[in-house]
Amino acid sequence: MEKPSARSWTVAAAALVVLFAVAVAATPAPRRILVDTDMDTDDLLALLYILKQDQSQFDVKAITINANAWIDAGHGVDQLYDILYMMGRDDIAVGVGGDGGISDDGKIHADVGGYLPLIDQGMSTVGSCRYRQAVPPGRRGGRIDTDTNSGLRRSFLPRGPRRYEPLRQPTAQQVMVDTVSAGPTTLLLLGTHTNAALLLMAHPHLRRNVERVYVSGGSVRATGNLFTAYGANPFAEFNVFGDPFAAYQVLHSGVPITLVPLDATNTIPVTEEFFAEFGRRWQSTPEARYCFQSLDKVLKRRRKPGPDLHGSTGYYLWDSFAAGVAFSAMRNGEANGRNEFAELEYMNITVITSDEPYGVRDASNPFFDGRATPKFGLKVGGIHSGHVQTGIRDSFCLVPGSNSGKCQDGYTKEVTGPESVRVRVATSAKPNTDNNSTLDREFFRSFLQALNVPKQAGRFNINTQFPYYREVLYKPDFMNVSRGKPIIFDMDMSPGDFVSLIYLLKAPREVIDLKGVLVNGNGWANIASIDIVYDILHMMGRDDIPVGLGNTTALGTPTLGCTNSYAIPLGSGGFIDSDTLYGLARSLPRSPRRYTPESSDDPEHRQPLAFEVWQSVRKQLGPGDKITILTSGPLTNLANISLSDKEATSVIERVYVVGGLIKGGGHEKGNVFTVPSNKYAEFNMFLDPLAAKTVIESNMNITLIPLTAQRKAASYGAVLEALEQTQKTPESKFVHELFSLLKELRSKQKLYHHVDIFLGEVLGAVYMVQGSDLKSSVKLKPVSIVANTTESTDGQIVISKQSAKLVKVLSHFNGELYYNRLANSLANKKQSAVIGTFEEQMATWSRPPNNSGPGHTKFL
Repeated sequence: MEKPSARSWTVAAAALVVLFAVAVAATPAPRRILVDTDMDTDDLLALLYILKQDQSQFDVKAITINANAWIDAGHGVDQLYDILYMMGRDDIAVGVGGDGGISDDGKIHADVGGYLPLIDQGMSTVGSCRYRQAVPPGRRGGRIDTDTNSGLRRSFLPRGPRRYEPLRQPTAQQVMVDTVSAGPTTLLLLGTHTNAALLLMAHPHLRRNVERVYVSGGSVRATGNLFTAYGANPFAEFNVFGDPFAAYQVLHSGVPITLVPLDATNTIPVTEEFFAEFGRRWQSTPEARYCFQSLDKVLKRRRKPGPDLHGSTGYYLWDSFAAGVAFSAMRNGEANGRNEFAELEYMNITVITSDEPYGVRDASNPFFDGRATPKFGLKVGGIHSGHVQTGIRDSFCLVPGSNSGKCQDGYTKEVTGPESVRVRVATSAKPNTDNNSTLDREFFRSFLQALNVPKQAGRFNINTQFPYYREVLYKPDFMNVSRGKPIIFDMDMSPGDFVSLIYLLKAPREVIDLKGVLVNGNGWANIASIDIVYDILHMMGRDDIPVGLGNTTALGTPTLGCTNSYAIPLGSGGFIDSDTLYGLARSLPRSPRRYTPESSDDPEHRQPLAFEVWQSVRKQLGPGDKITILTSGPLTNLANISLSDKEATSVIERVYVVGGLIKGGGHEKGNVFTVPSNKYAEFNMFLDPLAAKTVIESNMNITLIPLTAQRKAASYGAVLEALEQTQKTPESKFVHELFSLLKELRSKQKLYHHVDIFLGEVLGAVYMVQGSDLKSSVKLKPVSIVANTTESTDGQIVISKQSAKLVKVLSHFNGELYYNRLANSLANKKQSAVIGTFEEQMATWSRPPNNSGPGHTKFL
């Protein structure tokens, strides 16, 4: 038999190559997916469901975070990094925020942040909270629960290597533009539409690369779900209401749209039968267990009496179901293909962005009010020119004698004519084809199966990430220890406050005895940053100190609101940095203590409130003992304590107040740089002027550490030099790293021009403990606080000869002595950190423990 020639082999090989190339070409490329999410609990369930889809069909390229609704940017981005790390998807790009803006003429600048709805966007991340106030900021299902996933984030998720870093974090627009520019992309919108609208408006040429937009949200023929604002607007749904003009832009962009509104999601409630089945049989992967535990916490909260996360409407798989409808449509063909999970039909709709009558300027609509030319070239007298809802109790929207309002902002309304857009709309969830199943919806089965399939499963949670993971509480042994005067530290969790906390923990215990920490939720950090306080206390071996959760709004203002706190920037130098401690929070060891909601399985360890911590400390006082309080933030907590406990002032020895600027005391001006009209207020006073008036004009003994004094203690060069000349401790290294970073950011980027105010705040703690060593002097001054007037005068402190209240005002101290005392205290080996960093903690979790139990309390 004749052997094949070399030429024959070559021809055959070439033929095989051609066949292989044809086969590869015939295999469709996976759909490129970009998810935009507001990171609420249902979004987390949806994200994990999305990540379990077959990557050969659906390739998630990027996830961007909408930070103007249910999540705060700093908490959301690190939580997302940990979820992706658990799922082995550190390749997915993550975008959040941005400090670009929109010019007065409507020009959209690069990297504009999605912190504000388009109607309130300017050239900064400071603005109103007209729509966001519909989202509760505090407990019972508000942003604190979303920011922490009801405490589950820290008790379950592993800690990944990625983290938010100032000026290095990719922005939402940067990630969106890069992703869509790289090829045809499908968008899944699981929150407000701000990010997507900015993309499509600023880069119209990229619309051709957006294959379709799947939207979770809206209400067409169903009643809206704004349970906090139903009395003003019964038509809108949260995701669309969060930025109606952005939703309008997306809908009218010319990109094909599929909408999964309340009409459909109202037909897929999380039933007790579904939840029971989930718990019995469907928790074989980390992601499935995480989803189940998240639902468990939500449902427990919902079963509690009183105000509830979603009113009387129950809990639904809103975003997860929308994702399921999207993937079924992509698999089966969108135009008229069969959808496994939903009934769909075409409708002609639009998004209502303002209320009639159109063209009447009433100071509610920044697109038109005070402008000769409307922003974005909008038409005078057109559909966007009417009254725009200003808040959840907008008087224009209220109907006398009715519990149902008349405003329609954010309503996805069926219309005819030129304003209508033909959209494919899901109308109901399909029943389970298996009549014998306890799961009554077809999607329920897909959801549970996807989460539990071994392929693409999560690798581990925090308990299995480390072979010897355990939770240890560190508490000092006070046997035979003389303890100093009782102290309570009331902070708003700005960077300077954390340095002050470390300093107080280093002070000799025979001099001061830190009994409790209270946190304000209306200052420089969102209330969920309370977990960083727990981490600092854990690092320093003080897990015995209780931490009390304060109010999220100023004294005398509604729980749903943002009176004066709008002055804190949402972006760089503001909340996103404070909530992450400028990216350094993740270098701290993780405390076993964490924010725990009221609905926890362990009510003994639920998060205590500020007033409860006050009551606890007061009960511990010995005969004749009095409490000294240091405040470094708005005076909301102390004002509430004094109003709730009429005997409080009898056990308060003195209050050291960090804040205020006395008007008329010289040529110095205040530091509320985001409110230029207010030239003489200081932030801590401005953020809650009524609380400041209540406390400072009370009969309490007050010592004021004003802005004039703080500015004399605000040299980064001097404090860093002092730290560098001392021996090193874990806490001094941490403070040095923080101050070095703030100094660098201040020199590089004008957005950080104000961060020296955080350095000056530390003066209050040092003066309280070591004031006699600083060659200091004080003056008695009769003062009065301007409160509840206008934003141009609120929070100002004036000399008032009619005022009977005299306060001590720190007027002078030796700066060199101050820096040396601070540095030497931090460098003292006594009462130093028990566990310095998260890296050190990981090392302990990688070796067998010295005790037999999985977790314990260690007395030091």
